[in-house]
Amino acid sequence: MHFDDRLGTVLRLRADGGALQRVQLRQLLDLLGIMPAEARGDQVDAAYARLAQLAKLIPARERAAMLGDSALRLRSPRLVAALAGCEDDVARAALLRADLGEEQWLDLIPALTPSARDHAWSRRDLPSTVRTLLARLGAQARALPPASAAEPGESAASPAPAAAEDAAQGIGALVRRIEAYRRAREVVEVRPQGDSPRLPLGEDHVLRVPATVQACDFATDAAGRIVWADPGAAPMLIGLRLGGRDNASPLAAPPALDEALRRRQPLRGIAVSLEGAPAIAGDWQIDAVPWFDPLDGRHLGYRGRLRRPAADPVDAAAARPARDSEADRIRQMLHELRTPVNAIQGFAEVIQQQLFGPTPHDYRALASSVVGDAARMLAAFEELERLAKLESGALDVEGGATDLGDVVASTVAQLAAHSRQRGSGFAMREFEGSLAVPLARIEAERIVWRLLATLAGVCAPGEQLKLRLREKAGTVRLDLALPAVLASRGTDELFRAAAGSIPQVISAGVFGVGFALRLARSEARAAGGSLERKEDRLRLVLPGLTGAASGPSQRADRG
Repeated sequence: MHFDDRLGTVLRLRADGGALQRVQLRQLLDLLGIMPAEARGDQVDAAYARLAQLAKLIPARERAAMLGDSALRLRSPRLVAALAGCEDDVARAALLRADLGEEQWLDLIPALTPSARDHAWSRRDLPSTVRTLLARLGAQARALPPASAAEPGESAASPAPAAAEDAAQGIGALVRRIEAYRRAREVVEVRPQGDSPRLPLGEDHVLRVPATVQACDFATDAAGRIVWADPGAAPMLIGLRLGGRDNASPLAAPPALDEALRRRQPLRGIAVSLEGAPAIAGDWQIDAVPWFDPLDGRHLGYRGRLRRPAADPVDAAAARPARDSEADRIRQMLHELRTPVNAIQGFAEVIQQQLFGPTPHDYRALASSVVGDAARMLAAFEELERLAKLESGALDVEGGATDLGDVVASTVAQLAAHSRQRGSGFAMREFEGSLAVPLARIEAERIVWRLLATLAGVCAPGEQLKLRLREKAGTVRLDLALPAVLASRGTDELFRAAAGSIPQVISAGVFGVGFALRLARSEARAAGGSLERKEDRLRLVLPGLTGAASGPSQRADRG
């Protein structure tokens, strides 16, 4: 609500002079730049309409300079798409400053113009999937090779005759590069079949349609009719309509395509069949995204790619490494959940830090609470993703060398500050010998904290848990007595306890005892060890580091 008030305030500003127009433009860029992609409403539409008006009043050079300001946050795909359709200077500045996620880039790039894709290609910080898509759309091939630099000592004001000849040669070289580029963008060239005679007109090649088109880009109008395609396939595709068959469109498609087109949904790998010239006849797959007017949101059509299906999908699937589909789905779900949570957290931080000016204390207090809740949600997402990756083998724990005894002692001391007032905690036995494990300290701290904090959190007042750490047969073992509330439960019930089913005064995670123990068990397994229940205690076993120089150590009971 506060955000809408700010946007309304900016729109109500009277920008009669050039200075006020520039101030209003910068304010709109600031507000729209951090707006979620799904944001809609009369104020948002009015803001984009005003943005288009200001673009006609303020030179492109100045607008590009505003976009180059490092303080500007350009996280809205809709705003980036709108700016990418402006003058070349503005489009370049916007695409170089855009701070979008991988999925947002993948959705945006097919809707960009060829020159805008070139600007995106010039970035080197884009994910590999985004650069692959740009390469597939020909972004890297659109820019001409750089012209030769001028020789030192040449005068720009009055070139010498030799320099003039060099300039003429440079122009000729540029023309040749343009011609080579044009030919490279044409369809594959083949000689005519048969013995058809040709007039000796000096051609060094013959442009023909390839025997079979394997892939091509296309664009449709709002009705779904193809209005543009790659040069070689354009004469055979322009006029065809996606999603059905009519007199001008011999295209057979499943009902799913009609439904997706009606709902303006992205098209992902939809199978269609074309009749017509041999070069395009046969089976195809369509990948396309809807294209909307960046200012008023009106549907303009689709932009995408037609490609031939894989020759042997069974073999292709077998060639790919097997992956845990359930873990993949969890990771994809978490990725989709993080996007709105990050947006909410960022917006709340804007209010809390008063980045757009003074904010009432009530708003700041609410925003502070939202920031904290969002941080806890993101931490929970990280734990879920970590467990999914560990269980599917997609993640390995970080190696190193850490004294597990030191980690345990420091964790017990840390927990004692909370459990001492309840008379609970851990009763540590003295331990000696080499207790080094092949883990980075952060990894060892994670495992130990999950175990100790989970058990300490469910201890009854006055309950002391025995803790024993020792080295045995090349391994380091940590035995922990179970609190009474957990000792009475079965092993499966213990590791599957749902969040909230067991009260905790100290929490090792938002998902409760069962999840924390399962995550610790997965981390131990990834480290080459184990976490098992032994009657009324838990035993953590980790591989020891042989040869670690460490004398006998005596650690007093710190619990």
